[in-house]
Amino acid sequence: MIKETIKWNRTIGMVLILIPILIQIPYTILIIQFQYPEILRKPTEVILREFHHGGSSFIWTWWFFGISGLPLIFGYLHLYLNTKQFSPLLSLSAVIFGIVSLFFQLIGLLRWVFVVPILSNVWMDPNSSEMIKQAALLNFQTIHHLFGVLIGEHLGQLFTILWMFLVSLMSWKHQIFPKWISVFGIVSSFIYTLAQWELFSLVVPEVGEIPFAGLIGSLSWLFWMVMMGIQMIKKNVDQIPN
Repeated sequence: MIKETIKWNRTIGMVLILIPILIQIPYTILIIQFQYPEILRKPTEVILREFHHGGSSFIWTWWFFGISGLPLIFGYLHLYLNTKQFSPLLSLSAVIFGIVSLFFQLIGLLRWVFVVPILSNVWMDPNSSEMIKQAALLNFQTIHHLFGVLIGEHLGQLFTILWMFLVSLMSWKHQIFPKWISVFGIVSSFIYTLAQWELFSLVVPEVGEIPFAGLIGSLSWLFWMVMMGIQMIKKNVDQIPN
């Protein structure tokens, strides 16, 4: 039993380290080849044209981007099993927020796999009438704001922030991880929340975007996850909750 527990801690530790780094691979590819996410601020016709030029490689990149975070489910569940005896309600709330956030972001990202290619093909088709092209533009904008902004970015990021905050809070109260990791997670969750102002600025003009909040928040989440993974690997048997 002890050896199995140590093995699981090491396995989940590697998941918490490698998966956040793995996610950066398709993200970096899209930054280089698609100018993501800056391209989303450009006119819709530009987005559809550039996506169409990317061909099937863009579709597979978006698909890999979407599913690459799914192994984190095992990490979230493992943390729940190791914290539920300390704070059952907080631990359960945290794992619900964490797992749901992964599926929210998955839905947002997979729109680029199963929906956007159809719209970009319609837009680029020389046989499409002007009315059909305008319909494709309108549909893209609607789908982008519904599945991208609302579900993927707003709810996906918000639930991730809640998960990070609750796990950090439990860790700080019950000394599950070193105190500095817990404090870093709590502070990072507040910084990451500021990135939501960019989303509100899309519909409320007087709300200003807070520069670099999203970048700093996402990088802080990455660092925090890696540090937790390292601590999971380093845990001695007498430090593992029973």
